[in-house]
Amino acid sequence: MAATLGRSVLVGLIGRGTALSRTPLMHEAEGARQGLRYVYRRIDPAEMAATPSFEEMLRAAEICGYAGVNVTHPYKQEAVSYLDDMSEEARAVGAVNTIVLKDGRRVGHNTDLSGFAESFRRSMGGEPKGRVLLIGAGGAGSAVAHALLDSGVGTLLIADTNRAGAEKLVAALEGRFGRGRAAVAPSAEAAAPDADGIVNATPIGMADHPGMPLPVSLLDGRHWVIDIIYFPMETAFVRAAKAAGCRTATGAGMALFQAVKAFELFTGLPADPEAMRATFDSFGAE
Repeated sequence: MAATLGRSVLVGLIGRGTALSRTPLMHEAEGARQGLRYVYRRIDPAEMAATPSFEEMLRAAEICGYAGVNVTHPYKQEAVSYLDDMSEEARAVGAVNTIVLKDGRRVGHNTDLSGFAESFRRSMGGEPKGRVLLIGAGGAGSAVAHALLDSGVGTLLIADTNRAGAEKLVAALEGRFGRGRAAVAPSAEAAAPDADGIVNATPIGMADHPGMPLPVSLLDGRHWVIDIIYFPMETAFVRAAKAAGCRTATGAGMALFQAVKAFELFTGLPADPEAMRATFDSFGAE
């Protein structure tokens, strides 16, 4: 540890609408706890006078000496086109949320996958089983889909307003898990009544994307419900699910455990999940 004391680490988050993200403080607090000069900056085109492309933002991070960046909505799939290499998980998912910048190379990782799996185990007390409806086939949805099937879900029904995106994800899942494990749902509304669990992996419900991914009337007490959003911490969807008697989980766990893994990738040092959780919780409910 002594050899790393005082080492400077500059990292960032590329994404749109990230003002409420708790990731920067989690990383900086953990870096300080380990004796690093750790700086985490948001790179958000929504806060810029011009609108740079993802490639321009990534290149700017390289030029400024960043050790890496996290990637969030809406760039997780687009980012794949600008990498030199990817981890096995990221390659399987087809999306990245972490890019390590080292020795002139860009290496993509997907810590959302393991983050969701660990969060589910802790919040739901086991592994997901049965028939699950996943709403959203984007970068986060793809990671959640792989995590659900990895964890033992029997059948995964995927609903997305972009049907082509859902079909592409199902094809990728079939290539990895075999036929019959995943299918495109005609709609979230049509699939919900037969589902044991429901996961929202769309931005609907975020502070800047208000709304509900599914009509409240379709929620039933036998469902377990997860919304991977964590700002706001408790979305209208989670509140409605609680009112319907469902077991629920927010995106807090996924946000925490993906950050733990990303910190380790950026620094080469093990992170303390409980210390990072304490920082996350220090923000309060909102």
